[in-house]
Amino acid sequence: MKTPVKIAVTGAAGQISYSLLFRIASGELFGNDQPVILQLLEIPQALDNLQGIVMELEDCAYPLLDSISTSDEPNIAFQDVDYAFLIGARPRGPGMQRSDLIGTNAQIFAEQGQALNRVAHRNVKVLVCGNPANSNCMVTIANAPDIDPANFSAMTRLDHNRAVGMLARQCGVSASDVKHITVWGNHSNTQYPDLFHAKVKGQAATRLIDEHWMSDTFVPTIQNRGAEIIKIRGLSSAASAANAAIDHMKTWKNGTPHGDWVSMAVPSDGSYGITKGLVFSYPVTCQNGNYAIVQDLEINKFSLEMLKTSEAELLDEKKQVKNLL
Repeated sequence: MKTPVKIAVTGAAGQISYSLLFRIASGELFGNDQPVILQLLEIPQALDNLQGIVMELEDCAYPLLDSISTSDEPNIAFQDVDYAFLIGARPRGPGMQRSDLIGTNAQIFAEQGQALNRVAHRNVKVLVCGNPANSNCMVTIANAPDIDPANFSAMTRLDHNRAVGMLARQCGVSASDVKHITVWGNHSNTQYPDLFHAKVKGQAATRLIDEHWMSDTFVPTIQNRGAEIIKIRGLSSAASAANAAIDHMKTWKNGTPHGDWVSMAVPSDGSYGITKGLVFSYPVTCQNGNYAIVQDLEINKFSLEMLKTSEAELLDEKKQVKNLL
């Protein structure tokens, strides 16, 4: 049996984590020969609820679950971790935009970045899910100066999966038949789900769909899907978000499928004219635990305008958290 990997999960008593933790413990993320140690972080008033989840995990008798610890101290939860899922944040409620959360949540992620910098494994892989995820990730990076910024990313895989699923349904095919979807920009309603490079069973998606459906239905539906779920369900996405977090980290670790790419929000290196240092969602390929932004894609005028709109929102968010950078 391999040496256990240490995995931190914040907001561990929340809805997303409740869907996530059992899948990690079962071996779905790292394989059926990889033991895991769960190091769970919660706010003090949620520790009792978290203990109930710990009891459930214990009652599953997962062979790969080496041990579980809980804490309300980031320095304890992040000690020597190999992977970190930063999920805990104030959730978005009805009528709220992700930008409404930035003041409250950025401070949380600054403190967690500092703790990761102090005690985490130097090659820790950090996935920021708590919203506004892109800017929270940027704040976390700024407060962890001894860890490579390339070890941090924010999650747009849920948006990516939504886009894949919607295009597949429109074309009457399986999700596995859809390739080269890209979600650009911020994980907000300015994100841009791009079909201009997408393939459906090897054919250009733009040959199979109506242009008006793409601009008037597809793009706004994906941009506003999270808000629509909150409106209907009364709660934000949980199981689908947990699934996307699994997909994101698994792809980052194991690599992208041959001939395809995925969407990840990563520190911009200036690719496609986006301001360096912003955490911006790009098409990426992954190999050997590293990611690379897909280069030299043709960006038409419509797409460029969409990218610049999302970049402008991120620049505005950056101003709001400048004291934490």
